[in-house]
Amino acid sequence: MIHCLIVEDEPLAADVLSDYIRQLPYLKLVKVCPDAIYALEVLQQETIHLLFLDIHLPGLKGLDFLKSLTNPPQVILTTAFHQYALQGYELNVVDYLLKPIEFQRFLSAVNKVHSGVASTTQPATITVQSDKKKVVIPVDEILFIESQKEYIKIQTTTTHHITKCALTKIEEELDPTIFLRIHRSFIIAIPKVRSYSSHEIDVGGRPVPIGGNYKELITTRLKKLFE
Repeated sequence: MIHCLIVEDEPLAADVLSDYIRQLPYLKLVKVCPDAIYALEVLQQETIHLLFLDIHLPGLKGLDFLKSLTNPPQVILTTAFHQYALQGYELNVVDYLLKPIEFQRFLSAVNKVHSGVASTTQPATITVQSDKKKVVIPVDEILFIESQKEYIKIQTTTTHHITKCALTKIEEELDPTIFLRIHRSFIIAIPKVRSYSSHEIDVGGRPVPIGGNYKELITTRLKKLFE
């Protein structure tokens, strides 16, 4: 599944792109943003693989926004003006869509991502035994993992799964650049952090406590997220 973010100032164009995305089973629309500042907040909170970026945004323009990103996702530019194409390709964008955007042209651009570079960035999964059946969980949907004695609770953006496993065991399977142990009973997904204080972290809208022995590590890791 390729997670998409639309950054588009024109409501009609945003609606068209949203409709096109929903027609393709391998795309998932995460959010529609009217400006770059809102988009930056979403990029800090969510895993985004593909960005549909309008060049003519209010305030910070699309190309300037793209230049400001340290590790941008794959980008497809959208605009009504073809003269920006060269500059866009110099920034290694996937494609350049002229408005009004036709579905066939949209499909051609997206397929470059689906069959090319972005196919290697499909979200990883973990498989657990939950409620007497095997459950495949996309890693990028996990908010946090909580230890419950000999079991763990894996909380995702939509549901939760309980499986018999030690927290230290599941921690070994997770990418340490994405997941962070913040308590003897909790591991959180860093991209899902919305805010934090001295005693708890808001992960996808859910408060998770901070353990005393982890505060220094948490401060070091998370302050970069909010710089």
